[in-house]
Amino acid sequence: MDNQKWRLGFISLAFLFITSSSAAFLIEQVTQGRGAESDSSLGVTRVLRDERPSSKIVTITSFSVIKGRGEPYKSSVFEAAGYKWRLVLYVNGNQNDGGKDHISLYVRLEDTESLPKDWEVNVDLKLFVYNGKQSKYLTVTDGLVKRYSDEKKELGYGQLIPQSMFYNTNEGYIEHDTGSFGAEIFIVKPAQKQEKVTFLSKLPNNVFTWKMRHFSTLENKVYYSDEFLVGDRYWRLGSRPKGDGEGSVPLYLFAQGYMADAVKTNTWGAVNLRLKNQRTSNHKQRYSAAWYPIGRGYGVGVDNIISYSELKDPSNGYLVDDTIIFEAEMVKVSVTNIVPA
Repeated sequence: MDNQKWRLGFISLAFLFITSSSAAFLIEQVTQGRGAESDSSLGVTRVLRDERPSSKIVTITSFSVIKGRGEPYKSSVFEAAGYKWRLVLYVNGNQNDGGKDHISLYVRLEDTESLPKDWEVNVDLKLFVYNGKQSKYLTVTDGLVKRYSDEKKELGYGQLIPQSMFYNTNEGYIEHDTGSFGAEIFIVKPAQKQEKVTFLSKLPNNVFTWKMRHFSTLENKVYYSDEFLVGDRYWRLGSRPKGDGEGSVPLYLFAQGYMADAVKTNTWGAVNLRLKNQRTSNHKQRYSAAWYPIGRGYGVGVDNIISYSELKDPSNGYLVDDTIIFEAEMVKVSVTNIVPA
């Protein structure tokens, strides 16, 4: 029992140690080149990248002069994504936002007086700390859209980076008493339109019949039917009536062009490919379905709708008066439209 209590106590102490040092440890993993790491307690992801921030960079020399100061440094106004902003940097941490023992960094929206009543600006915000040792930028984000309003004009991270990490010259964030910070601002606007893909199964004029006459005189090549329209796209059948070299007759459905006002995307085509029996209802039928690409001429189907020997036997009823009859029954196709979101 005493041994069990000792183990529980040791585990509790270990858990407290890991929790208290998790943020610094996670950033250390990033700086050692292990990729992106996430501090789940804060919902913040930190990852090193090569590219500079696209919106703003602030570099402060003689950083030791302001180390320990409680008041924030506010940058000059800069424009990004159609608005005006400032970076707000707390080198000693924003104590009112959990920034104790950390550096805090925010982006403040300026000149809001000209915005309409009850304005909101939604932003995909990333903040940065430059690591000169690795020539990379530590990128800090929580993956959430930041919503600026009259009540919240300044948003960012109270725990951007631990001071113990930033001020340790061996880590590379301070070099020659100089540190750099940055921001990347993208406005998130709700899409006004959406692309809607609809699958249609009750289709008018969905059966196309193709008669291949003078079968015995046809050459050993691929023949194509006329085009037919189902949904917002044209289709045609194709076959090599002399067989595919394996003793079977193939039958394929080919996607062609689009109606004039159609949205040109991949098209789903599901079809019953059929060789008609001209004497009975014993038709040969195979099902085929595929995404057809935007370009015309792509065919999908079956390599063996019927064996060549079975087709040539006149008693079977598939070849009559030197004619065979193929059918395509389109059972489901997709159409795409641009509609309000």
